[in-house]
Amino acid sequence: MEIALVVVVVAFALGFDYTNGFHDAANAIATSVSTRALTPRAALIMAAVFNMIGALLGTGIAETIGSGIIDIGERPPHTGLIMVLAAVIGAIVWNLITWWFGMPSSSSHALIGALTGVGLASGITVHWEVILNKVVIPMLLSPLVGFGLAFLLMVGLLWLFRNANPHKVTRRFRIAQTASAAAMALGHGLQDAQKTMGVIVLALVAGGFQQTHEIPLWVKISAALAISAGTYAGGWRIMRTLGRKVIELDPARGFVAESVAASVLYTTAFVFQAPISTTQTITSAIMGVGATKRLSAVRWGVAGNIAIAWVLTIPAAATVAALMFFVLNAVIG
Repeated sequence: MEIALVVVVVAFALGFDYTNGFHDAANAIATSVSTRALTPRAALIMAAVFNMIGALLGTGIAETIGSGIIDIGERPPHTGLIMVLAAVIGAIVWNLITWWFGMPSSSSHALIGALTGVGLASGITVHWEVILNKVVIPMLLSPLVGFGLAFLLMVGLLWLFRNANPHKVTRRFRIAQTASAAAMALGHGLQDAQKTMGVIVLALVAGGFQQTHEIPLWVKISAALAISAGTYAGGWRIMRTLGRKVIELDPARGFVAESVAASVLYTTAFVFQAPISTTQTITSAIMGVGATKRLSAVRWGVAGNIAIAWVLTIPAAATVAALMFFVLNAVIG
């Protein structure tokens, strides 16, 4: 039973990784596509490639997810695997719901919320201090940092190029956006693919197939391939929300938003090993550059709907995952 459950959990985890790819593809390429710096297909191919590269660059976030959120402890192997499976299903369900409505919610917070919900439902240890320090605080700070840095950097660029030819500036920033979109895709792979790696390792440890939380090479490669395939599949609904509904972007603002978001993703991944939301980071950066036009240029109603999805993600995914645990435990346990 344990072997079969591990196979099922790994399959569902890679399925989550795939949904993460098409759900969050917009994070990396919406601004470049909306400003016509890249064609949609070229942007998707580039994002898929750099997502894969980013997925292979580190393991700090994977270790946070694999051992830092919940402690399965001495539970029987099949019970631990049921818990991980329920968490992955909870995260997938919330991803699909928000994708259907075109809302750029956080796949990261969906997974973390789902793990927390399963921990509460099953009565195991939930590491609230880790959740506070590496999830809640970064969740609150990263949008503020993204908004503030993007606003300030955009103001600086507007001053620097205040006397330049607008057509030449637009053309140059459209070319520069190719690099900033690649940097954003790399950061997305670095952050989000690692979360799936952590879940797979958590399943291997729960099933007794691995003693440590070290990430095997096959786990890294499979997670990288899954998120890249999902990214290539595209996320057109969410792309329209980020690329056009929040604000009409020009190449300079798109470049600044992507560059700021990528720098925040790298810093939190390499320095703090904090699994932050790529969605929140790029969305807040887009709002930051948009606010340099005028505050009314940002469609705050759309931004408010996005914020509601952010707030609901952790409790909603936790609820679905807890319900799935009760059902699966009754059927399999």
